[in-house]
Amino acid sequence: MIITGTIDWDDVLSEKSAWDTLIWFGALVMLAEQLNKLGVITWFASDMRDAIEASGMGWLTTATVLVLAFVFSHYLFASTTAHISAMMLAFLTVGVHLIPPPYVPPFMLMMTAGSAIMMTLTHYATGTSPIIFGSGYVTLGQWWRAGAVMCVFELIVFAVVGGFWWKVLGFW
Repeated sequence: MIITGTIDWDDVLSEKSAWDTLIWFGALVMLAEQLNKLGVITWFASDMRDAIEASGMGWLTTATVLVLAFVFSHYLFASTTAHISAMMLAFLTVGVHLIPPPYVPPFMLMMTAGSAIMMTLTHYATGTSPIIFGSGYVTLGQWWRAGAVMCVFELIVFAVVGGFWWKVLGFW
């Protein structure tokens, strides 16, 4: 747009909220990267694996706990990208170690579905969420409650309908 003359450099510089978003997003992604580099995520994953093994949970309960813990830990992260880049590998690693091999692909699909579904949880989950929340139609509490309810509902639909569909296709 600058090359075609639609906008000039002063227009770009005047978009303070866009620059704020870019700077904060970069910082959040760097924080997630540092959590991985410092071994916090590895430590968390190994402790989580040990706790689940010690509890004696079956594979289905293990998969359910991992998906729900991954999805709802999004409340602790300020962006979906930071959350997924910091936590996804840890949860997948634990799942692969604790879930029988034939059930790992459906588990991975549920984790992937959870990555998309968790974007409804908070008013800061995605780039569009603050804009929608800022319109003032719902309160913060309403957003978080509706997001949690819809997230659980969607996970159930994915697990039940998706599991049935995989059975029909012969994948599971």
